[in-house]
This record gives sequence, C-alpha cells and structure tokens, in this order.
Amino acid sequence: QERLVESGGGSVQTGGSLTLSCVASGATYTKNCMGWFRQAPGKGREGREGVASMYTGGDQTYYPSSVKGRFTISYDSAENTLYLQMNNLKTEDTATYYCAADIYPCLTGVQAGSWGQGTQVTVSS
Repeated sequence: QERLVESGGGSVQTGGSLTLSCVASGATYTKNCMGWFRQAPGKGREGREGVASMYTGGDQTYYPSSVKGRFTISYDSAENTLYLQMNNLKTEDTATYYCAADIYPCLTGVQAGSWGQGTQVTVSS
C-alpha cells in the first residue's frame, strides 16, 4: 500500500524559506509522476492547486507561474523522498501542502492516485 508522509511545514515571515519532505513507501516511485499541491484556508479539496510536479524517471518538471522561480522540486531515489524547496515565501503561499504520487495527466494534472496527510505552511508579514 502506497504511503506518503510529509514533514517540514511551519511558520515563517515573508521572504523566508522552508523545505518540505515527503517520504514515500509501499510502491516503486522511480518512474512516477509526483508533486506537491496546496489547499488554501477556507478552500475545499476542489480548490487544491498544484505548485510543483516532476517525473521521477527523467528531468521534466512543472511549476505554475505563481511559484516559478521560487519553488524547486526534487526527488532522492536512494531515500524515496520528494522535496519542495520554497524560497522568498509570500503570505499567499499560506496553505496546507500535500504530497502526491501517480499524478494524472502527468505534470499538469490535479488528480493523483495517492496523497499524503498534509503539512501546514503559514507565512506572515
């Protein structure tokens, strides 16, 4: 059974940085479409938006314009861990961040086969 466990969330001030981690287990993730989504306060699951995704079997990545240049996704296959490095954080980045695997369609999709439980990121001015 696939299991994704996020960590690394917290509270920072605007301009700060955080790195989120997602340890994946229970399946093979070496050729998988994985990524990070976020759900802002007051929005339901349908409001969840993708902020970074990648194909772990290659070098393809995708970032929406809202985070491009500030967020970086990476995958350590030896540790089965997906990372999201977030720099120059803004108050609008405040959300619960979810790790996802088996995203479809790959890179730009909003559907996923597996989800983590989420980690909270709060950015204050």
